[in-house]
Amino acid sequence: MAQISSNNGFKQCSSSHLEPTRTKDVDKEEALQMEAEALAKLQKDRQVTDNQRGFELSNSTRQKAQVYNKQDYDLMVFPESDSQKRAVDIDVEKLTQAELEKLLLDDSFETRKTPVLPVLSPSFSAQLYLRPAIQRGQWPPGLSGPSTYTLPSIYPSTYSKQSAFQNGFNPRMSPFPSTEPIYLGLPGQSSYFSYPLAPATPFHPQGSLPIYRPVVSPVVSPDMAKLFDKIASTSEFLKNGKARTDLEITNSKAAVSNLQVSPKAEDISKFDWLDLDPLSKPKVDNVEVLDHEEEKNVPSLLAEDPWDAVLLEERSPASYHLERKKDPNGTSSLPAGSSRLQEIEVQNEEVAAFCQSITKLKTKFPYTSHCTNPGYLLSPVTVQRNICGENASVKVSIEIEGFQLPVTFTCDVSSTVEIIIMQALCWVHDDLNQVDVGSYVLKVCGQEEVLQNNHCLGSHEHIQNCRKWDTEIKLQLLTLSAMCQNLARTAEDDETPVDLNKHLYQIEKPYKEITTRHPVGELLDSYHNQVELALQIENQHRTVDQVIKAVRKICSALDGVETLAITESVKKLKRAVNLPRSKSADETSLSGGGDTSKNSAGGSPNAENPVHVSMDQLTVAIYDLLRLHANSGRSPADCAQSSRNVKEAWTTAEQLQFTIFAAHGISSNWVSNYEKYYLICSLSHNGKDLFKPIQSKKVGTYKNFFYLIKWDELIIFPIQISQLPLESLLHLTLFGILNQSSGSSPDSNKQRKGPEALGKVSLPLFDFKRFLTCGTKLLYLWTSSHTNSIPGTVPTKGYVMERIVLQVDFPSPTFDIIYTTPQVDRSIIQQHNLETLENDIKGKLLDILHRDSSLGLSKEDKAFLWDKRYYCLKHPNCLPKILASAPSWKWVNLAKTYSLLHQWPPLYPLTALELLDSKFADQEVRSLAVTWIEAISDDELTDLLPQFVQALKYEIYLNSSLVCFLLSRALGNIRIAHNLYWLLKDALHDAQFGTRYEHVLGALLSVGGKGLREELLKQAKLVQLLGGVAEKVRQASGSARQVVLQKSMERVQSFFLRNKCRLPLNPSLVAKELNIKSCSFFSSNAVPLKVTMVNADPMGEEINVMFKVGEDLRQDMLALQMIKIMDKIWLKEGLDLRMVIFKCLSTGRDRGMVELVPASDTLRKIQVEYGVTGSFKDKPLADWLRKYNPSEEEYEKASENFIYSCAGCCVATYVLGICDRHNDNIMLRSTGHMFHIDFGKFLGHAQMFGSFKRDRAPFVLTSDMAYVINGGEKPTIRFQLFVDLCCQAYNLIRKQANLFLNLLSLMIPSGLPELRNIQDLKYVRDALQPQTTDAEATIFFTRLIESSLGSIATKFNFFIHNLAQLRFSGLPSNDEPILSFSPKTYSFRQDGRIKEVSVFTYHKKYNPDKHYIYVVRILREGQLEPSFVFRTFDEFQELHNKLSIIFPLWKLPGFPNRMVLGRTHIKDVAAKRKIELNSYLQSLMSASTDVAECDLVYTFFHPLLRDEKAEGIARSTDAVPFSPTPGQIGGAVKLSVSYRNGTLFIMVMHIKDLVTEDGSDPNPYVKTYLLPDTHKTSKRKTKISRKTRNPTFNEMLVYSGYSKETLRQRELQLSVLSAESLRENFFLGGITLPLKDFNLSKETVKWYQLTAATYL
Repeated sequence: MAQISSNNGFKQCSSSHLEPTRTKDVDKEEALQMEAEALAKLQKDRQVTDNQRGFELSNSTRQKAQVYNKQDYDLMVFPESDSQKRAVDIDVEKLTQAELEKLLLDDSFETRKTPVLPVLSPSFSAQLYLRPAIQRGQWPPGLSGPSTYTLPSIYPSTYSKQSAFQNGFNPRMSPFPSTEPIYLGLPGQSSYFSYPLAPATPFHPQGSLPIYRPVVSPVVSPDMAKLFDKIASTSEFLKNGKARTDLEITNSKAAVSNLQVSPKAEDISKFDWLDLDPLSKPKVDNVEVLDHEEEKNVPSLLAEDPWDAVLLEERSPASYHLERKKDPNGTSSLPAGSSRLQEIEVQNEEVAAFCQSITKLKTKFPYTSHCTNPGYLLSPVTVQRNICGENASVKVSIEIEGFQLPVTFTCDVSSTVEIIIMQALCWVHDDLNQVDVGSYVLKVCGQEEVLQNNHCLGSHEHIQNCRKWDTEIKLQLLTLSAMCQNLARTAEDDETPVDLNKHLYQIEKPYKEITTRHPVGELLDSYHNQVELALQIENQHRTVDQVIKAVRKICSALDGVETLAITESVKKLKRAVNLPRSKSADETSLSGGGDTSKNSAGGSPNAENPVHVSMDQLTVAIYDLLRLHANSGRSPADCAQSSRNVKEAWTTAEQLQFTIFAAHGISSNWVSNYEKYYLICSLSHNGKDLFKPIQSKKVGTYKNFFYLIKWDELIIFPIQISQLPLESLLHLTLFGILNQSSGSSPDSNKQRKGPEALGKVSLPLFDFKRFLTCGTKLLYLWTSSHTNSIPGTVPTKGYVMERIVLQVDFPSPTFDIIYTTPQVDRSIIQQHNLETLENDIKGKLLDILHRDSSLGLSKEDKAFLWDKRYYCLKHPNCLPKILASAPSWKWVNLAKTYSLLHQWPPLYPLTALELLDSKFADQEVRSLAVTWIEAISDDELTDLLPQFVQALKYEIYLNSSLVCFLLSRALGNIRIAHNLYWLLKDALHDAQFGTRYEHVLGALLSVGGKGLREELLKQAKLVQLLGGVAEKVRQASGSARQVVLQKSMERVQSFFLRNKCRLPLNPSLVAKELNIKSCSFFSSNAVPLKVTMVNADPMGEEINVMFKVGEDLRQDMLALQMIKIMDKIWLKEGLDLRMVIFKCLSTGRDRGMVELVPASDTLRKIQVEYGVTGSFKDKPLADWLRKYNPSEEEYEKASENFIYSCAGCCVATYVLGICDRHNDNIMLRSTGHMFHIDFGKFLGHAQMFGSFKRDRAPFVLTSDMAYVINGGEKPTIRFQLFVDLCCQAYNLIRKQANLFLNLLSLMIPSGLPELRNIQDLKYVRDALQPQTTDAEATIFFTRLIESSLGSIATKFNFFIHNLAQLRFSGLPSNDEPILSFSPKTYSFRQDGRIKEVSVFTYHKKYNPDKHYIYVVRILREGQLEPSFVFRTFDEFQELHNKLSIIFPLWKLPGFPNRMVLGRTHIKDVAAKRKIELNSYLQSLMSASTDVAECDLVYTFFHPLLRDEKAEGIARSTDAVPFSPTPGQIGGAVKLSVSYRNGTLFIMVMHIKDLVTEDGSDPNPYVKTYLLPDTHKTSKRKTKISRKTRNPTFNEMLVYSGYSKETLRQRELQLSVLSAESLRENFFLGGITLPLKDFNLSKETVKWYQLTAATYL
């Protein structure tokens, strides 16, 4: 017998019937000697053979097998055969190739020979995986096709079973037998050894020889083949299946003897082996970790066999890195990194193509290129307009080697860094012509980053921060050779092949690891050994039990998948072992099936052994499972054969259908928590469903080896394949229905809840080669763990995901269905002139084009826009709108769409970003978008990386333009690579896309170089250590936390003793050790750590960061990213709002790191220095700033910083809808910069207080902030500056509304709790007022400022937070007053006990607006006449709110409802409230004495200064109204005058420096007329501003229906008056403006001096 190994991995086994001869018996010593000779011969041949290792055979490779020299690493040995019939030798040299092929294809040949079946050598101790290459167009063999591969067996097989497919399909349905081998992969770091079994060989009842398809050009010569034949004929091989060593034989005998004397074997009852209905069995937990007792029965596997030596010798050195390691217990285990990646994935064609693409990309970035491989970080640059001008000069201090003192000089911020270097070199060299300036860099002192030589000094973010904080700019002059370049790639890195798995084993995984202790190869060996033992001993009960345990282990290792064939085979084996040995084959047929006992009369005597028969069936089922598992990772295109027909998808009229068979690997927790399960099947494209989702039937769980959910249901989508776009996705979402009767149900209230989504998996219907998916698929569905004992809590060990395996069967037609891209004629160019359209159509089109995004487009708008698409080429930014309006992405319409794309002018990168959203799945569109985005700078890309990482989820295939773009930029920029690493690492937690992110992360680590890789792994270790410390401190009791912290930090310190480490937050910062004494923790709920590290740069300051666990920081990251982008937009437009931008990084689920801003405190800490009611006072912030800025110049600078930063914060927090704003998450730096922290609530999702929102105001702007802005209590022109800054910043952001909507939209799939769908973006879109003009938006935001400043709710919220923080200390007895309108606190002892109180009447007031004030009549003991106080409804409400804090609600009367429904007349409301408030007061004063006589009540009724003034004015009703004389007019008014669409717009913006005769503050308002106007029909007026000389109005006065000609004949008369409640309004000044002097075609904004002009 000869065994020929061909050069493509196929095995050729043949036996000749032409020259039947008997082989000579060979003893053991001779056999070993012959093996050694074979080894030497094989190694010699290898020296002249191209030792190329392929991961898998592609279609083209199979066709060119003769030139693909894939070395064999596997040898087959043959089991014991019938002693009466020995195998015969064939003289292979005498056979031509044609004769050999004819011989092998002879149908009668296989039935005439002795059964000689190959066996897997137990010496293979590496993990084996089957890797079938299945012919396209058929079900995998052993599932719905005939079982057409050789059965590896260690006993003669005389029994055959036609395997049935699990969902009922007849295995005979496929006429295409598979002709390709199964590959058993040995997973190493990068290479997989192949062990081909011959799937083309049918499993025959007579055990006849298998058929092998001949392959030319064998690697092993005929001489070697004959030698192998002799070895296979030795007695040792025939007896034992391989040349075993004495030690192995001893071990086997010992194992047999141990089994025979086992007391358990004698006690086994027959009934224990009878199978029970799985549904009737009690449900027990699925034991996933195999116990040690089972492991003891696995024989030790040695590498002393010569063929094992060949394998070990030929393994690449890299493969040892991922070999199984011995843990302290001595058990063998794989490194953690190899468990989640499918071990067979490198044989997946899509992943292999991705590796090839990355390898090609890597060659474009050689390590010798300093431009793309500098080895150090570049300081980020922000383009800033108007960088020159005031304060454009800065003082620079440069450290130069050899100089004791730094060189200091003044330079302009607009100077390039290269010029600064030349200035510094002037101190060192006399002649700069002899110096290569380009070889020098300026390094930032304290950071490992250098300034960019070709950019101006002031554009660097570091320089901007120094100017912002007013700190010294310290730099260091270095040569390139002196720079630390430890992150640069090396020649070794360039030569190292790309391996996606090699470096992932050290990455901390967020999912449940596979807990099998043995790789599949060892489990298979163990199984075959157990089968051999079971057939050799007499008492088979115990040994069969071990066989079944071995099968269970195999199934467990294969993700808990247990096929129906395995289940049935195990049942039959249990029954067979209980049958008497004398039973005939007829009885065997009871368990074996009707056709399986029809054996030939010439069969082996063992054919009647029912255990043998059952073992055969079980082995078939196991290898069927291995084939199925291996097929789960294969591309459907793997099955393609050159001989198969191909049909284009657009011509295919069949409907899409598939069968949902089962879900495997169900945890026992699910079994107890859920009663039924069902799947929702949906088909989508461009993020929308192509058809209504289909729901499967609801079924429960079954229990065999493991729990599974079995549907076996055919799903049919009534949509033709020709109608499917290429990027169509099939989504399968698993739902569980809670078990209401379960005691451990998450539903603690025992209320019936709706179904719970357990996980989702998506599958592209067309693979990356554009073939339609076919065959059986195992889809991995990752789901979060539900093992928590308390519902809703997060496990302390972090977020855990588990894997469920969905088995889905797609039909396999007799032809390949391929999607072909339609041809586009590029010579046809269509472009129409927009001006040729009619005016109304043109206007409609322009209106649609000018809208901010495609979100608000109706169906009619989209149809209209698509119809007019060729008129829009002059407006390139509207391409996303047009593509979103495309009626269909079916094949028949693609040519039109692609034709438009090829003509379209390039988009700006930030505009093209929208094309990466879910709305655009088309590969051509996305690839073109990436081409346009490539123009983006590295610094801009760094800012937008989170969105690009999320956009990877919308890519259909792994190897996409976007992935290559990101990796190419990471290769050229270390900061991008660093940030991309942490974003990808955090994204591994994604249940649906974690595997894809793992591929990309593996590629990044593989191409990034050893230096960068080691640095990133150090950072990951540091984060892991800090996470452990934070968990311990958080769980410790309050008093012990500091001790726990100090002790735990010692372990982190030991890490620094071995390593310096860059900070994950900022790779430019390098820490060398901890300052443990300065480390502490914060007292908030999450108990975050304050970590202080010593800077590795001696010229740098200490590094302070906060490390948090238990909080999801991704939302904070997003909010801070948006604020940073806003700041860059403002800076680009020349508006520096002096924003504080600090860094935040999520380093894993519910943990992360935050930069600490130095010299800053929370507003609460500042305010409580003035008592718990400090939030109601105006001076705390100003006094705190004065403390740190004692000189007047310093204070003015700090106040200015406060005005600018406060304006930026107001705009940013409003646009992003940042809520839960209280004085503990707003901070103030000693330099005056205000900033917000903790962004747990955003996009308008406000914190609720009962049924009310705690955030009533649009944004936080309190009176103490206004005090700092104004420089005192009264409004000044500084507040007008603040308003103008706010409105300018707001309008600049509005112009970029589409950018922010796109950025937020791309983050929707990130899983943030408050950004889940497109509806969550509605708040931002509404906040940006996209359809309004700048003037209208200015008015809108001014009203928001007024609303926020007048909001008592904000101060009350601050007060509540102060109380909450001081809840244990209570209110101090000598505390300041706690009513915002009262300067002091009063008691009944001071004022006298109140006898009577009532609401006497109400008055109408006009200051600052029209409102009603209530007159309260109070009579006290000892007083004959009552007193009167004036209180507003808001002040009554403040009293009640604060009473409700001090006293329980049951002690207080109910307060009238503030809400007014409908357009109720305000006077009627006041009359109603008078009655309600009076009733409230009567109930309040009749309450218990501790309420009625508390200080809060008596402070409320104490007369204020305004009460005395109002009372005095009321009594002097005969006083003559005062009118100022015309000679005392002063001030100026700022107006905006514009004209459009037949309407004149007059915006009254500000008035400054008004003058009154008595020096009191007026109540100004503005009135205008268009003269001449005899009937006063053109009168317009603004609202009344409260007592101020510098009012801000920002109100629009509109005159409609006036032509330009008419207006040129008119004059605008403007008057400023003061509104008085008890006397006539008086004139403050005015101005008359002839409109003919204005250019009405553009807006005019100007200040006008007020005069004493007459007015109407």
